[in-house]
Amino acid sequence: MDGVPCLRVSRCQTQQFRGYLQSRGMIDQRFNLVKHPDGTVLLPILSSCLSQLDLQSLRNTLASDVCDFTWSQSPLQSKKEKRRTSGNKMERTLQDLLESLGERWMVELRRDLPRSFQRHGDLILLGDNCFTLPLWKKIGDQLWGAVAEALGAKRLAKMSRISKDGFRSPVVTMLLGDNSWVKHVDNGISYEFDVTKCMFSAGNITEKLRVAGFDCRGETVVDLYAGIGYFTLPYLVHAKASHVHSCEWNPDAVAALQKNLEVNGVSDHCTIHQGDNRQVQLCNIADRVNLGLIPSSEDGWPVACRLLKRTTGGVLHIHQNITSSLQNGAPQNVSGKNADREVWKAWADDTANRIASLLMDLTGAPWLINIQHIEHVKSYAPHVHHVVLDLDCRPV
Repeated sequence: MDGVPCLRVSRCQTQQFRGYLQSRGMIDQRFNLVKHPDGTVLLPILSSCLSQLDLQSLRNTLASDVCDFTWSQSPLQSKKEKRRTSGNKMERTLQDLLESLGERWMVELRRDLPRSFQRHGDLILLGDNCFTLPLWKKIGDQLWGAVAEALGAKRLAKMSRISKDGFRSPVVTMLLGDNSWVKHVDNGISYEFDVTKCMFSAGNITEKLRVAGFDCRGETVVDLYAGIGYFTLPYLVHAKASHVHSCEWNPDAVAALQKNLEVNGVSDHCTIHQGDNRQVQLCNIADRVNLGLIPSSEDGWPVACRLLKRTTGGVLHIHQNITSSLQNGAPQNVSGKNADREVWKAWADDTANRIASLLMDLTGAPWLINIQHIEHVKSYAPHVHHVVLDLDCRPV
């Protein structure tokens, strides 16, 4: 059969299906998804995974009516080709601009073009490793209009670094346009924020989808590092938590969180606690605590233990960046991936023991601590992984 095998799903559930399929290694990363006018999207599937594709199971798991297999009528444009096309268009546009201004195009200028960027609706966020040569400054605002046109955007901004203000605020300059508020929609949830004051962690989509799949009806959840609502919103909108206490100390993130709670219609089920979560006067209320801070949420462990219900306990979701190495005593016949997982397991065991000790000191009685699951969220580099430990904690 010619073309690329695809799963056809509804546009509103695209992120949910993509996250589910990506976690199982079934998405063909070489190709882009395709949006159809009828409100459906084609997700490219690896041919080698077709035998594993259980449509009925997918429909039941993700509660979807639109979920069928099809072959694309023509080969989908590859991601590499799309980047090349976009890059070529920008290069041609800027060459024409320079020539109209009497300037000469040089190889150095091509090397100074952006290789990647973030798209937030009609706003493009550039990195700090592009447009650094003096000639670009000489062109002035005409440059940013040409770049925006080539990339199909109306607004442009550039991030220079992450500030050291304790909030990990981005240092972003608007290059074209005045309004810096943007909107993201993931899995039917709307996230709005000021791109010059808050960051958006697009790489956490699989974990947000996993949280959305929890059944938290009747539960009180505490989100210790809420940000703009990355996890608070999935707990409320999809997991149906009875109430979420969201702790956040960045006032700009709190402003975005308040807006997002209202936009998604769940503000009545959330209490925001602005400030250092170690100072929050909450105790003995949580069925579940989310500790979504990396590289480590360790400072929040004593707070999380204090929050768990004393009579019934609950679940801690502990985020951590773990660095492992093949030289860390792993047997030579153990593959790199398995060696990494051994390190994750060792960290999980140590964390479970430390949480048990914290709870013993806090309550004066022993607790049963069970490692439910270790979730791999994403990799930052070889053997550097963001993982989440689901730790079930119950008083004896």
